[in-house]
This record gives sequence, C-alpha cells and structure tokens, in this order.
Amino acid sequence: MEEALCVDGACSGNPGPMEYRGVHLPSGKEVFRFGPITGTNNIGEFLAIVHALALMEQKGVSMPIYSDSVSGQAWVRNMKAKTTLERNEQTAQALDLVARAEKWLRTHTFRVPILKWNTTEWGEIPADFGRK
Repeated sequence: MEEALCVDGACSGNPGPMEYRGVHLPSGKEVFRFGPITGTNNIGEFLAIVHALALMEQKGVSMPIYSDSVSGQAWVRNMKAKTTLERNEQTAQALDLVARAEKWLRTHTFRVPILKWNTTEWGEIPADFGRK
C-alpha cells in the first residue's frame, strides 16, 4: 500500500451529529478525529480534507489524501464550501470551522494530491465510520 492518508466524514441526519477523521492508509492507524458537532456530511468531508492538509503542513510531511467525497474535493478546489446549512445555535460551531477552513485554503499553498477513493474497486475507504 502506498503512503497516503484517507479521510472521511459522517453525519446522522441532515443536519445532525457530524464527525470526521483521518486514517493512515498503510497502517490503518487513526491520525486525527473530530466531533461530533451539529453539521452535515458534506461539511464533515470538506473539513476532513482541510484538516489533513493543515496537519501535513504543520508536521512537514507530504502524502496523497484520499477522499470518497466529490463535493468535499470540489469545495477544497474552489476554496469555498457550498453549504446551505442555516446558522443557528446548534450549527454555529460547524459554520465557524468552515469559515476558518476556507480562510486557511486561501492563505496557504499546498501541493498534496487529493485523490478520489474508488469505492467500487477498493471497498469502503479505511476512514469510513461504518454506518451505512
């Protein structure tokens, strides 16, 4: 297995309790985990990718990031989360994290490949929460 980090988000409901994590592909070791807080699945997927990018920059390492989320990857490419989640007392923390992640993307340069996990051929991404 190649040296890579797999990320995934999970949410029960929309919105609902949301969390995300990153898993080192060769070892299967969980590298980071956040949540649950009230959010959406797409927000969790987006934040997981940005968390992985920021962590790698902080640690001075570089490896591909795999995500099974087309939306999360597009939001990172566009440096803008296209969420329609309404701000209220329960969702404020997630939306504040989205704003922080968008700012991080605009103010940092990264050259880490963000790749689509091929679930059909490879099975569930190792960071999956197993709630399907």
